[in-house]
Amino acid sequence: MKRFRMFLQHSFNPLHVYCRLAGWGMTRCAARRLCRVYERYVYGLMV
Repeated sequence: MKRFRMFLQHSFNPLHVYCRLAGWGMTRCAARRLCRVYERYVYGLMV
């Protein structure tokens, strides 16, 4: 169970999300803006 939790923490980490979005072709600026919102309003509730 601990391993699964660590995987989820890594996968939903804002920096990881940013890298995935940029890797999928989103511009860096747009990915950065989206991740700022994600970190404030979504990730903050999960942690």
